[in-house]
Parts: sequence; C-alpha cells; structure tokens
Amino acid sequence: MTRVALFIDGSNFFYMQTRDLGQLLDPRKLLDFVSQFGEITDAYYYTGEDETHDAKQQSYLDALAYMGYSLVTKPIKTIFDPQTGTTRRKANLDIEIVLDMFNTIDNYDMAVLVSGDGDFERALSLLKSRGKQFKVLATENFVASEIRRVAGMHYINLSEIADRLRKD
Repeated sequence: MTRVALFIDGSNFFYMQTRDLGQLLDPRKLLDFVSQFGEITDAYYYTGEDETHDAKQQSYLDALAYMGYSLVTKPIKTIFDPQTGTTRRKANLDIEIVLDMFNTIDNYDMAVLVSGDGDFERALSLLKSRGKQFKVLATENFVASEIRRVAGMHYINLSEIADRLRKD
C-alpha cells in the first residue's frame, strides 16, 4: 500500500478558503480525502501563532491535534514597511515544510502538499527526481504557474472538491 504524508501550509490553506472558496473546509474531511491515495503516515499542519494566544485560534489548533495532525507553529511577526507606512503580519513556514518533506522522505511514497506557493517548485521537482509521487491541492487563484508546470496532472483544484470537504 502507498504511504502518504500530508503537508498543509496553514496560511495558504486559510486564504484559499476565505478569499477564493468562500467557505471553510473541514480538516478531518481533508484527511479522509487524502486517504484515498494510501495510508496516511503523517499529517503536518504549519501555521503562524499569535503571541496573544487568541482563544479561537487555540481551539482550532487543539482540534487539529486531536484529529491527528502534527502541528508546526512559528510566532507571527509584524513587519513595518517604512516606504508605505503599512504593517503586515507574517510567519513564513516554507523552510519548515521543505525540511520536513526531506527529513521524513523515507516514511512515505507520496507527498500531498496543500499550498500553491511557487516557493515549493524546487522541492517538488526534487521529490520527483527521488522517485516520490506527489499531489498538490490548491485553488486556481492561489496556485503559482511554476507549481502548475511541475505538478501537471498531479494538481487537484480544491474548488472542484470543496463541496465534499465543506465544514458542517
């Protein structure tokens, strides 16, 4: 049986749901969907964490852990742009995702990445060269052309399966 590892870029996943799909998806149903590809050996969820520990966010993270996800968090930083006078909040976990993909590479046959971030192009190319299968789940508005090129037929448009994954 194919062994599958799931890697979710939480920030990208959140924006796909709120800005593109207009609905929240159930992480438990996502696990069920991914299990059609084989036995899930690991499921990682990467997200920034507020220093103030917002109760709603904490409740969501706790629920993910009980569903079987391994949480990888990083403090959210506030970045000030002196040219525009604006601030933005960011917790970039791309490096952590790629490190976990390659540090656990012997534990899976297929990686499932929930992110359309173009920064993952090289990692996916290297997985392919190492003989690993992969799937990329993203929405059309949140998938970089570089990812579409490397994923080809292994890209799954979340918009097409959103009704199956909708949070009740």
